[in-house]
Amino acid sequence: MELGQIALKLVVGFIGLWLLTRLLGKKEISQLTPFDFVSSLMLSELVGNTVYQEDVKFVHLLFALFLWGTLSYLFEKLTQHAKRARGHLDGKPSILIRDGEVDLKELRKNSLDFDQLRMLLRQHGVFFIGEVAYAIFEPNGTLSVMKKPEEETVKRRDLGLEAEQPRLSYALVEEGEIDRDTLRLIGKTEEWLYEQLRRQGASDAKQVAYAEWKDGEGLYILRHKQSSFRNPVKE
Repeated sequence: MELGQIALKLVVGFIGLWLLTRLLGKKEISQLTPFDFVSSLMLSELVGNTVYQEDVKFVHLLFALFLWGTLSYLFEKLTQHAKRARGHLDGKPSILIRDGEVDLKELRKNSLDFDQLRMLLRQHGVFFIGEVAYAIFEPNGTLSVMKKPEEETVKRRDLGLEAEQPRLSYALVEEGEIDRDTLRLIGKTEEWLYEQLRRQGASDAKQVAYAEWKDGEGLYILRHKQSSFRNPVKE
């Protein structure tokens, strides 16, 4: 294939992709819905597969770009105006934490585990689940977080208080399984953990879906088949 023909196809593909991007609206990568992501992959495949194929003419490339662009545009308008269908087409946000309580059903529905949830929370500067009032998992994979009123950030220097040493939280129990490596890391024993569990009404680790500990805050416990949990017992 002549270099001039390859260059011309690349130019046509570049202009076509630029026009489609302008037509469908600007979005950051973090704002892409699953359909947006698949659509961008399809557009790149349409252009890439036609550049080096001699039997594919410019009219074929233009037709493919026009048809895919038209379908994407119609889909975008449908999701904007058809409110009832929007949730099925773009996905609905899921409330993972409601009134300070983790919804295990929603967590599993979105194929998330506690490690992933904690990672998403850390991106918002939250290192302890007990600080969260609401956490909403958006259709584009991001997490929106609302802290409890008493956990809202107030600078200690504004109150004339001395700065405290920052501390991390540690997951000690997940789905009834004790993380013994983490226990050793924080210098605690299983006997200590069982005592903390009993103080919050859990006689065995198997009753616990998740337990997280933070020095100075105590142990946060989420029990299986339970709509609420007791407040962490501070040491």
